[in-house]
Amino acid sequence: MESTPNDQDFLPLLGTDYVEFYVGNAKQAAHYYKTAFGYQDFAYSGPETGDKEKVSYVLMQDKVRLILTTPLHPSSVIADHVHTHGDGVKAIALNVNDAYDAFEQTVKRGAKPYMQPKTMQDEHGEIKMSGIHIYGDTVHLFIERKNYKGVFMPGFRKHESNYKPSAVGLKYIDHCVGNVGWNQMNTWVRFYEEVMGFKNILTFDDKQISTEYSALMSKVMSNGNGFVKFPINEPAEGKKKSQVEEYLDFYKDAGVQHIAIATDNIVDTVTQLSGRGVEFLNIPSTYYDDLLDRIGPIDEDVAPLKKLGILVDRDDEGYLLQIFTKPEEDRPTLFFEIIQRKGAQSFGVGNFKSLFEAIEREQENRGTL
Repeated sequence: MESTPNDQDFLPLLGTDYVEFYVGNAKQAAHYYKTAFGYQDFAYSGPETGDKEKVSYVLMQDKVRLILTTPLHPSSVIADHVHTHGDGVKAIALNVNDAYDAFEQTVKRGAKPYMQPKTMQDEHGEIKMSGIHIYGDTVHLFIERKNYKGVFMPGFRKHESNYKPSAVGLKYIDHCVGNVGWNQMNTWVRFYEEVMGFKNILTFDDKQISTEYSALMSKVMSNGNGFVKFPINEPAEGKKKSQVEEYLDFYKDAGVQHIAIATDNIVDTVTQLSGRGVEFLNIPSTYYDDLLDRIGPIDEDVAPLKKLGILVDRDDEGYLLQIFTKPEEDRPTLFFEIIQRKGAQSFGVGNFKSLFEAIEREQENRGTL
């Protein structure tokens, strides 16, 4: 069924506003993301700003904003989240022109309310926000900033320290991937289509995403302007346990599997990240033996790509370079992707087999394959 102009853009999105993690120790997590990933201090909320329940550090690098939030008391929903899931993503916040309308439009189409629309004010203006539940314990927040001139939002103060590691070239969030349970992918595809007006722009079945041992299925959802993209994975039957099953076992529910962050120079970014202790999945050197035969000419020298383990894939519009960290938590749950697009708008389907075999080697080490 074709959309009419009236309902086509009932939820206009300006992009990802921030991603909020619930963590066991926000101060230490902030230090790690600054040291390893080159984020800068941006804002802070806690007892000193009047919040007696939690502490939040906001970190920033170019257009990427992370909030790291920890509970101050054991009896809280944040503490429960960390106890159940370990450190993980609670909220993917989306920047909108009208947070009240975003809530109304999505809830009337079937979204479960998480945060009723509210207006927060201080001397710098006002922020309006609202929220809805998505898969697992994860939520989308709608953030309206157009009438706010302060640092981040009311209740936060500017945060600076003497420790200022240099940035590594991370630019913006390219996409966020969700892992959902068995036979749940199409349920959430319909949710994004019907509740949020997204389109399914790519589909990968278990024949495309499989190795000798494991398989999964994935569909990529995108909003109208392409600013916000959410691939959704579900496990598929295989001889052994897939990475999505392992995630679900350890996270104890559906949740955000990885966040892909764009760079303009992946070799430089990954070189810096590796030098700061970020660990990446190991790719066999044989991947590079016929790389140019498989994907055609590229602007890059293959030698540094091989040295760093950077993957390359091509679609009709160009090519992309990508690499994946090992899990960033003690549980094998959340990881990051670093991606550089040279025209390509796809997600590296040609690399799936190599990537998943690399993950399987890690699973084998953990005894969870």
